Amino acid sequence: MPTYAKSASVISRAAFALVASFLLALSFNAQARDTKHHFSIAEALASPAYEGKLNSDIKLYFGDQSHPTPTAEHGEFVTNKKTNAFGKADITACQWVLLSALITLQERAAAEGGNSVVNIRSYYKKNEFSSATEYECHAGAVIAGVALIGDVVTLPN
Repeated sequence: MPTYAKSASVISRAAFALVASFLLALSFNAQARDTKHHFSIAEALASPAYEGKLNSDIKLYFGDQSHPTPTAEHGEFVTNKKTNAFGKADITACQWVLLSALITLQERAAAEGGNSVVNIRSYYKKNEFSSATEYECHAGAVIAGVALIGDVVTLPN
């Protein structure tokens, strides 16, 4: 093998090792942050990003918010959503991923024959956080996540 081919091969392997090391270092840094936030549900629901996205026929009740007595119970369901948080403020990513989780709960309610989801609480890594005014979101450098659990029910009209 000519000398220049050996040199190119060594440089190629060195460049690959350098790029691989850089990407590995980035992945450790990206996963290192897992900031727990409690953000306002009302603020999220009032966000322009939510306009027209939630189903107004499927009502949502958070924590211990009062609601009529259900006429039917359809089960407890969990949703665990993630979104791209790269380059976004934590609150922006968290509001977006909350919307995704709420849409999923509403879709499940419709599929089960319910018209409401009650007792909605945060359920990140199976740790419950119940509040009528706040939800829990975990944000990192690359991903933000919201997990919710709630009871699908039919409420009287």
